[in-house]
Amino acid sequence: MALTREEKAQTVKKFQRSELDTGSPEVQVALLTTRIKDITEHFKKHKKDHQGRRGLMTLVNQRRSLLAYLKKEDTARYAKLINDLGLRK
Repeated sequence: MALTREEKAQTVKKFQRSELDTGSPEVQVALLTTRIKDITEHFKKHKKDHQGRRGLMTLVNQRRSLLAYLKKEDTARYAKLINDLGLRK
């Protein structure tokens, strides 16, 4: 269920703004989105995992906060990230 080291490195490399960037909002949102997708797949099989659902809501709220910050600071970066991740239809 957890991200492997290779998956995390690949996601960071795709969304980083510079070579040493691992903590920008874009990278954080991309990593959270990957984890959310994995956990969502888990819930298709385990429908009664309510504690896991609570953790999922925590991740979703954290991602929402980061997206709100990015939208407030730089709407162009926000729009590009949303488009790259396919979050909004």
